[in-house]
Amino acid sequence: MQTSNSGGAHSRTLNSRMLGKLLVIAVLMFGFGYALVPVYKKICEITGINVLAAKDDADKDVGNTQVDKTRTVTIEFDANAHGPWRFRPTVGSMQVHPGEMVQVVYEVVNTQTRSIDAQAIPSYAPQQAASHFKKMECFCFKQQTLGPNQAKQMPVVFYIDPALPKDVKTITLSYTFFEVAGTGKSAS
Repeated sequence: MQTSNSGGAHSRTLNSRMLGKLLVIAVLMFGFGYALVPVYKKICEITGINVLAAKDDADKDVGNTQVDKTRTVTIEFDANAHGPWRFRPTVGSMQVHPGEMVQVVYEVVNTQTRSIDAQAIPSYAPQQAASHFKKMECFCFKQQTLGPNQAKQMPVVFYIDPALPKDVKTITLSYTFFEVAGTGKSAS
């Protein structure tokens, strides 16, 4: 019977040693994981990789680096109205740099005594410019409801893709504004 007791004591000793080794490994792994974040930041700072904001440049105005300041494109604005309203851009044209975010406003006035649902459809000239004219916000994205005698100012926020061919110097943005059939509402 003595051999079984000594075997149990030996087994407990081995288990205690194994537990100690596992605890040391767990503490070392935690310490390594904890130390990894500042080490990673320091390596990135030294190599210049994955640096979100340089400390020295924090007060400088960087600006949009995708704007091509070496050239300008003239954007002409046009409006065609097919319905009972006045529709026009607030400016006839403007000079923009490719990549520069720009806003223009179109005005529409419903001249009727009833509400009208309308939609604007854009077109571009020259046609090759259409894929380079990038609208971020536009009243043409959805139908507009105009109340009786209501006037509305509707913005278009856009930029010209810097990949626009260099021979294109002028782009015309034209909107045709028309009443949506079958949704006309009469005044009470």
